[in-house]
Amino acid sequence: MAKIAVTTLRTAGSVLLLCFAAACGSPEPTAATPAAAVTTTTPPPDPAAVGANELGQVPVLMYHRVDRTGLGEYDQTPEKFRAELDRLYRENYRPITVSQYASGEFDLPAGTHPVVLTFDDSTTSQVAFTPDGAPVPDTAVAILEQFRAQHPDFGTTATFFVNNEPFANDARALPWLTAHGYEIGSHTATHANLARLDSAGVQRELVENIRAITAATGRPVRTLALPLGISPADKALSTAGSWDGTAYAFDAVMLVGSNPAPSPFGQVDLTAVPRIRSGRDDIPFTSGYWLDALAAAPADRYTSDGDRTRISFPRARTAELTARWTAQANPY
Repeated sequence: MAKIAVTTLRTAGSVLLLCFAAACGSPEPTAATPAAAVTTTTPPPDPAAVGANELGQVPVLMYHRVDRTGLGEYDQTPEKFRAELDRLYRENYRPITVSQYASGEFDLPAGTHPVVLTFDDSTTSQVAFTPDGAPVPDTAVAILEQFRAQHPDFGTTATFFVNNEPFANDARALPWLTAHGYEIGSHTATHANLARLDSAGVQRELVENIRAITAATGRPVRTLALPLGISPADKALSTAGSWDGTAYAFDAVMLVGSNPAPSPFGQVDLTAVPRIRSGRDDIPFTSGYWLDALAAAPADRYTSDGDRTRISFPRARTAELTARWTAQANPY
């Protein structure tokens, strides 16, 4: 009788059984006669068991300066920023980019929650490099990279909304961010108040900014954060337009601080996505307030079912799903 050795390899979402026949006339596997392989797929988790609600709210956190001096109401110290990342990790949040949020194309483990980290104004407190090209300690990106190394399962990423000549016009910055998995979005060329510009001026601000970003990264620019949260008089121009032969179209337009954003599969207006300010503790309705509120009402928070092919939620919330996602609906 042939002797069978069975080796079990566990991979993400599946179990691979390799069976090797040996002796008693059974040939050894070769390139011509490979080992038999059988793949069995682990069923996705029960949505009810993990409290899945993919129609829940998503915190989109908005950062500006990360510094220890002269802090405005939108700013954080490096210590507070680290503490906030620690809290997000402990509470099972996992970062996604603005583009991923807008498209609904993200894949999170069952029971975890998406969070979007965004940075406005492209200051050197966010990104700066030492002479040898390493992130300067205590800058936002240095803290993010250190957190990534300490917690690989956090999947650290963020969206940086930049102006022209970003990060003190350091030519290394945008290519480095792109190569390390961060998204670059538009914040206009000069941080303009778009409501004070005519239509041509609005479109020029956006096109000049997009041209500068794509020249540095080779990537399209899909998202916009409105400076000061102010839309142009013709709001449609914040979503799409053209100037000097260059057209633009944004998948999502971000406001200034407000409240958690709706699920990307629910009743969301992608031309005006709310964000939560992460700033000084004495400012009301900042990130600490809203993270506390979501922790106190977990049924209202977006919780992943661990299966990117379906959208799971309690059946009572079915009316919140927008029609374009009906084919993936998995109410329970």
